[in-house]
Amino acid sequence: MKRLTIILPILLCCAIAGRLHAQESTYKFDMGGQIGVSGYLGDASSSILSHPGVAGGLTFHYLPDVRWSLRTVANVLTISGDTKGMDDVFPGFASYDFKATVIELQERIEFNFFPYGIGETYKRLRRWTPYLAAGVGLSVSTCSGQTNAGFNIPMAFGIKYKAKPRLNLALEFSMTKVFSDHMDGPLSDLHQIQSSFARNTDWYSDISFSITYEFGERCATCHYVD
Repeated sequence: MKRLTIILPILLCCAIAGRLHAQESTYKFDMGGQIGVSGYLGDASSSILSHPGVAGGLTFHYLPDVRWSLRTVANVLTISGDTKGMDDVFPGFASYDFKATVIELQERIEFNFFPYGIGETYKRLRRWTPYLAAGVGLSVSTCSGQTNAGFNIPMAFGIKYKAKPRLNLALEFSMTKVFSDHMDGPLSDLHQIQSSFARNTDWYSDISFSITYEFGERCATCHYVD
């Protein structure tokens, strides 16, 4: 998992830098909203969806062509956890539970498996496509009156569908690795293994549905005027 977290964003960045003569999309940008279910994996959770929360926010894409996009995500999520019923316990069988609100800001690169769009059949456009995404960002958590922040790496897989020429629907699952062990409050290092990448810093997930609308039409023919 550690290698995947580091390698996936690098591969996506290299691929976008080396793309060859991809067709442009009809519009330059899209913007919309998303809503979904959030999950948490850390010291107070045995599985990613054992304590589901809610998530929602705004999304903005820059669309250089029909395969690639640069996406900005601003989300608010709720996460929670409870050590009751877990195999790992505190001394004296004490328990810990928490509820937190997380604000995240991310910049992602998205890759569409198929050329995405409607019309222009010579480009072999498809009105639906699976996609992969990865990027970097910042997460800020408020829990029990304390505020903690950490850099994050989001990784996502989804399917998008163009309902109309400018209207897009998408269903996405994302996992976000936060380089902080305090998204869940003061609880830290329950497992006493400093090298534990998966458990001693926090993860959260988001299963979301989004709607976006495209704008900023490109000119069909560009003329040079002296």
